[in-house]
Amino acid sequence: MNSVTHRLVQAGDVRLHIAEAGTGPLVLLLHGFPEAWYSWRHQINALAEAGFRAVAVDQRGYGQSEHPTAVEKYSIMHLVGDVIHLLHALDEKAAVVVGHDWGAEVAWHTALMRPDLVRGVVGMSLPYRPRGAQSQLADMVEAFGDGVYTNYFQRPGAADADLGADPRKTFRLMLRGARKSAQPRAHSRPPAPIVPAGRTYLDIYSEPANLPAWLTEADIEAYAAEFSAGFSGALNWYRNMDRNWELTAFLHNGVIRCPALYLVGQQDRCLNFPGVRDAIERLDELVVGRSEAVVLPDVGHWTQQEAPEQVSTALIEFARSVAPIAYEPAR
Repeated sequence: MNSVTHRLVQAGDVRLHIAEAGTGPLVLLLHGFPEAWYSWRHQINALAEAGFRAVAVDQRGYGQSEHPTAVEKYSIMHLVGDVIHLLHALDEKAAVVVGHDWGAEVAWHTALMRPDLVRGVVGMSLPYRPRGAQSQLADMVEAFGDGVYTNYFQRPGAADADLGADPRKTFRLMLRGARKSAQPRAHSRPPAPIVPAGRTYLDIYSEPANLPAWLTEADIEAYAAEFSAGFSGALNWYRNMDRNWELTAFLHNGVIRCPALYLVGQQDRCLNFPGVRDAIERLDELVVGRSEAVVLPDVGHWTQQEAPEQVSTALIEFARSVAPIAYEPAR
């Protein structure tokens, strides 16, 4: 088994923490919310053993990476810029870019903005959704009302305190409750997390009797440690949703011009979000060239953690198809 090493890398205006293993073509792993490099713990060694250089990064505002104070420092331009600077810092000319949840948004936009640097792109949970007539935040409010969690996250201070008061509790509730079948306290099944007036985000979930099989107490502790600096940096990604729409007018009707793979759990509530099912149906139209969508049965939102072997196999097969490895014959 390859040894995973950790270090800080200067990527433009921020220092980013990375976990890496292996040598060969680069596969860059971008986590979602509220996660960290740790969400790729199962894939790093699998990719390294398959002949790739696997690098999982704590993106800006997360974990051991820098947490800029200004909200506007978390725009999609900054996030894609971090990927570009990171490739340069790693002395790499191109990569297979893989993202989950918010990381998928960064991966898709990196492929859109800098196709010269992306051998292939993998999005998990969220497919590529072209820029619409209004921001994704406006779409969510229109679809689910003002109480939708993305709107709740807009208010500086409230969500930060809610999630940061007890990180262990936060991760126990959030990592357990992201399936379409998750039961909030009202015993209903809303298509997206809805925060009732006067309540907090964590109020919508009940304490699980047991952790799911894929999640351990050690995992909860690891995540809590990664968020010892709080959740503000991670929440600032949401606070740029309107700004991102304004900044990306030049990408209107843009298409992905490299091979693409989309992975989603059958029980992922992101499938209910505006534009997601339409984007999946239009995948061949939105990606110029080879594309594939794979639905993983009985898997929820935490794709690479809930189905580690399936995801690792899919990533290895895709990476080999776009970044062939030249094996030297044994001597």
